[in-house]
Amino acid sequence: MNRIDQTFLNLAAANRKALVAFLTAGDPDFDASLAILRAACAAGVDVLELGVPFSDPTCDGPVIQMASERALKAGMSLSRTLRLAAELRKTVETPIVLFSYYNPFFKYGLERLAREVAQAGIDGLLVVDLPPEEAGPLTAALAGKDIHLIRLAAPTSRPERIRMLAEGAGGFLYLISRTGVTGTGGLDYAEVARHAAAVKAVCPHPVCIGFGVSSAADTRALAPLADGVIVGSALVRLIEQAPADADLPALVAAKLNELRQGLDG
Repeated sequence: MNRIDQTFLNLAAANRKALVAFLTAGDPDFDASLAILRAACAAGVDVLELGVPFSDPTCDGPVIQMASERALKAGMSLSRTLRLAAELRKTVETPIVLFSYYNPFFKYGLERLAREVAQAGIDGLLVVDLPPEEAGPLTAALAGKDIHLIRLAAPTSRPERIRMLAEGAGGFLYLISRTGVTGTGGLDYAEVARHAAAVKAVCPHPVCIGFGVSSAADTRALAPLADGVIVGSALVRLIEQAPADADLPALVAAKLNELRQGLDG
């Protein structure tokens, strides 16, 4: 069974919600990133979203844009991201989702990508700017491999669109909590609750809420609304703002512990 599916089954049996963490691969460099990712998994992350550094991350706010810039300057690429995931998989069983825009995947070659993703022990792909209407070639490349194609739903997505997004996808549905880019603005809990209930009523997959989640108060408020929460910019910001001699793995682990306490509370 795919690690993502097994994780959500285990969490449901324990009446717990998933903590999904996004971190940019190679931020601030390959070795430091590997140490941070290992610490995040040890701190109790249920699903790890590993972001492929990209020069034009239009969905992301300034925090993750700068993380991509740091990683690219450090020599990161899609191939090195796959190497990083493979190295991480040697020591952890946490499900790994490769998070990217479509251009790096398309340029890399979809058949090659699917083969190397499977070899690296990656469990899912999340392609931010690939609508289901255009996903046929990637879906075909993944055929026969136990790799989920995870999709995103906007706060404006209607039930019929949610059903379409769920078809041919798997793992979980990434429910965007509000309009805008990552890491900006606040959350209207009541509005998120309304939309999450409508989405869960028609989606056969677990639903996880992301965008704007930054504190234990957020995870505590969102936990009853979905099957998990997704945190990205709040973690990446720690790397950006840390002093040069900071213990980055410990900083990230401490923040994840705080978020987990809110989620479990």
